[in-house]
Amino acid sequence: MALCAKKRPPEEERRARANDREYNEKFQYASNCIKTSKYNILTFLPVNLFEQFQEVANTYFLFLLILQLIPQISSLSWFTTIVPLVLVLTITAVKDATDDYFRHKSDNQVNNRQSQVLINGILQQEQWMNVCVGDIIKLENNQFVAADLLLLSSSEPHGLCYIETGYLRQAIPVTSELGDISKLAKFDGEVICEPPNNKLDKFSGTLYWKENKFPLSNQNMLLRGCVLRNTEWCFGLVIFAGPDTKLMQNSGRTKFKRTSIDRLMNTLVLWIFGFLVCMGVILAIGNAIWEHEVGTRFQVYLPWDEAVDSAFFSGFLSFWSYIIILNTVVPISLYVRYVPSLPWGFSRESGGPIELLFSMKMKSLRSNLKSSSSCTVNI
Repeated sequence: MALCAKKRPPEEERRARANDREYNEKFQYASNCIKTSKYNILTFLPVNLFEQFQEVANTYFLFLLILQLIPQISSLSWFTTIVPLVLVLTITAVKDATDDYFRHKSDNQVNNRQSQVLINGILQQEQWMNVCVGDIIKLENNQFVAADLLLLSSSEPHGLCYIETGYLRQAIPVTSELGDISKLAKFDGEVICEPPNNKLDKFSGTLYWKENKFPLSNQNMLLRGCVLRNTEWCFGLVIFAGPDTKLMQNSGRTKFKRTSIDRLMNTLVLWIFGFLVCMGVILAIGNAIWEHEVGTRFQVYLPWDEAVDSAFFSGFLSFWSYIIILNTVVPISLYVRYVPSLPWGFSRESGGPIELLFSMKMKSLRSNLKSSSSCTVNI
């Protein structure tokens, strides 16, 4: 999996020569290996803890735990805070580890899919992760497209090709007759095109072959993740692989997501903590005044600790003691909630209220007007 994370210099243009891995390797293009998981064995603990302590409540209780370790201000045992905090962190970590395990499993499944690659004039079975830019791949009906391909030829007349969404793709006329393995093995055309980007509806490039150049457009491309339909076979030249494909460019990096409820909870905790600080300040001021006006009379019976040398310092220590005593105004149970069972690949972090709804209209439709005839709601 080391190839998945290999860093490369930024591109200004993409050059891919068919059937010439040695030429293409000098550009250090990404392999076709993908990685959607967030953690590994070494990074799981520090990264997961960092993400969890972005929750204000977790940081708040860690702060309380540190205060409770100071004997001069703590009247409660640190055990009362560390047990529920560790329990909450552990449960969340187990859930995150389980989610990431399935991401690793999915990545391995996708990276180890088989594809027919033309190598040295022979079609060979290769894992998706081993497919490189410039390789020529053969796809058969109902197969997933392994990478972003330039369609070269197909079993249909005029190099036509159908994909799952119903959209029609077509090879350029000069390559549409390259349906024979021997002809494809001799194909040495070079494509110069735009660098990797996330624009699904746009592609511009040029094919240079036999001292001629031919313009390329999005109509000539098969994108990773699509499924070949109603087409017996087709051949394509790999232009973008792995993280450079438009599918992966749009997926972005796996992040720690927060729902609107999480953001609201963080805001509420901050307001409650502000209220707690105000109460602590008022009580600490009252303590300092009492110690200065009245408490000094009881020094014989209730002497100050050795570290306390004034009423002001006594009030300062009392402030932190009140913060600890009144910590239950922010209950840790506020962040412990029931999470129902969800379909694979859909966790609490990826869920949330729907804000935008996208609808796709096929080219065969001329209008998409709908009207509501009736609606019945049972209350």
